[in-house]
Amino acid sequence: MKVLVGLSGGVDSAVAAYLLKEQGYEVSCCYMRNWDSALNNDTLGNPTLLDPVCPQEKDFQDAQRTADQLGLPLYRVDYIREYWDDVFRNFVEEYQKGRTPNPDILCNKYIKFSAFLHYAEAHGFPMIATGHYLKREGDRFFKADDRNKDQSYFLAQVAAQGLKSCLFPLGTYEKPKVRKIAEELGLDIAEKKDSTGVCFIGERDFRKFLQNYIPMKPGKIVDINSGAVLGEHEGVYYYTLGQRKGFHVGGEDGPYYCVGKDVEKNILYLASYKDDTFLYSDSALISSLNWIRRPQEGELQVKFRYRQPDQQVTLQYLENGDVLLRYPQGCKAVTPGQQAVFYKDDELLGGGVIEHTYTKGIEQQQLLQEKASRHV
Repeated sequence: MKVLVGLSGGVDSAVAAYLLKEQGYEVSCCYMRNWDSALNNDTLGNPTLLDPVCPQEKDFQDAQRTADQLGLPLYRVDYIREYWDDVFRNFVEEYQKGRTPNPDILCNKYIKFSAFLHYAEAHGFPMIATGHYLKREGDRFFKADDRNKDQSYFLAQVAAQGLKSCLFPLGTYEKPKVRKIAEELGLDIAEKKDSTGVCFIGERDFRKFLQNYIPMKPGKIVDINSGAVLGEHEGVYYYTLGQRKGFHVGGEDGPYYCVGKDVEKNILYLASYKDDTFLYSDSALISSLNWIRRPQEGELQVKFRYRQPDQQVTLQYLENGDVLLRYPQGCKAVTPGQQAVFYKDDELLGGGVIEHTYTKGIEQQQLLQEKASRHV
């Protein structure tokens, strides 16, 4: 069978391509260019990277060398417009609402398992493959054997048909074994570090990058409990729930963490590390659901963040198609705009966007506003 492998320029996709070739597939590779390196400039149009070569361009060069070393053809396709329209616009709009989006999940949904899949089908490839750590058993999908590298969380918004059209050769491999294979093959990228952070930013300061699209708007930093003004922030959009650094404030109750923000009033609310009650919720409303395998109402497991241990929850379907999750044990820093990813034991069931969180039936944002209003 012909298969088109998404070759990123990293170790994982390179070894995935090699393993499929060894298994007898007719393998070709494709590099996806999703970001225009000309956009890696500051507000004056000056390059912000010390190295004039964008990390994405370096990745393409690495992908080309890898394909040559493996004796495989490499295509290159641009999804700059699709990425801008379907991923980046959403990324900026969510930040402007005071929420915290995950562009990597949207990139998988709209680019790697949609636009790329359509490209493969149009060019005679019935299957695609990636270097994601996800285990496939028939038409069901499970956490990878290497739990430290498992990427099921980032694939929860991919349509079921997109996953069913993809091979995941690394699902049963541990990362050290993958690197060892690359070393034994003599691949130039065998020791290349894994990419981290948001793909289109590269090695740069996230807040400075965001300022190009959401201008700074300084405002007050307020202690939610005392009402004291602790300092000034650069813009409420740049902070996330539970964040513990980057405030540069004093106060006898410090250090502090972020408990919320009022976008309209441009106020950032902090609380002392001694009091984390504002970080806990016991239920959440989830929208924009994508089911890979739709579960019945009842108990299952959820991740509200990538590195978070599974949380036991009870799922209830609502008439409008959203779901309500209850977790009476309480969960910390469940953040609107991020993803809730559903599992039954180790099987990936799907995911959705966290819309609101509640404590004893009251929305947390309302609790925050009520607390803040006492100091006015």
